[in-house]
Amino acid sequence: MKEEEENNQQITIELSDEVAEGVYANLAMIAHSNSEFVIDFIRLMPGVPKAKVKARIVLTPEHTKRLLLALKENVEKYEATFGKIKYVEEATRFPMNFGGTIGEA
Repeated sequence: MKEEEENNQQITIELSDEVAEGVYANLAMIAHSNSEFVIDFIRLMPGVPKAKVKARIVLTPEHTKRLLLALKENVEKYEATFGKIKYVEEATRFPMNFGGTIGEA
């Protein structure tokens, strides 16, 4: 019975007005170590040689996997409603290294 109560607990999530506005990013750089994934969300503007990291999120490997699965599920739901998302294979390559393995999204 106690296990059922623990599984049914609700979490209250607070969203401040500032965070609720969101931040626009059109590039994500991903690095990882054996204990964490770091995702930098960047705003890259055409014709501007300097891009700014607008947010950095640090996740455990387990939470990164959960995020991956949640994104996959939400993209599938989006495409079922609005049609396939067009995807350009050729992405801009950036010579950046954050000290770990580099990924790009």
